[in-house]
Amino acid sequence: MGTVTLGVSIAVPEPYGSLLQERRAGFGDPAAHGIPTHVTLLPPTEVDSSLLPAVEAHLASVAAAGRPFTMRLSGTGTFRPLSPVVFVQVVEGGSACSWLQKRVRDASGPLVRELQFPYHPHVTVAHGISEEAMDRAYEELSEYRAEWTCASFSLYEQGADAVWRKLSTYAFGGGISGVPSQGAPVDDHVTTL
Repeated sequence: MGTVTLGVSIAVPEPYGSLLQERRAGFGDPAAHGIPTHVTLLPPTEVDSSLLPAVEAHLASVAAAGRPFTMRLSGTGTFRPLSPVVFVQVVEGGSACSWLQKRVRDASGPLVRELQFPYHPHVTVAHGISEEAMDRAYEELSEYRAEWTCASFSLYEQGADAVWRKLSTYAFGGGISGVPSQGAPVDDHVTTL
């Protein structure tokens, strides 16, 4: 059957998601429109396609144990010089993201994997572009603020066109809703999402 490249993330809702995606494109990041705005829970991970039902059951179980939480973004940060990334900081909700990503990658589930770098929840706004453009992203979004109640996360698959498409959304406290294929979040800030 082959393999698929999957990712799990929390979508940044509207109007914030589109605004940050447009800003990312405006800074010259060519991947901006294939990677809608998100906070990563599982970086791009290659999985045997036959495991997709087990992955979906595992994620439904993780979501069932979760509860909605406040997510607040404020200001910018960077992983430079270690990685060419500028991001908007998660200043509230980070501990819930950490809890979720650990359970998504749990050793008893089908998505077990080690991370290349310690987990750090964030929203990428520039990746792998010129230093000048990354400096501009860092400065221009330094006063950025957003807040919402996070009530779900989603599973995405990366297509051959490098665009990430939503497969399913998992609401906290249980429940899964199939979502039509469309561009959706997942990126790799340093080969980690």
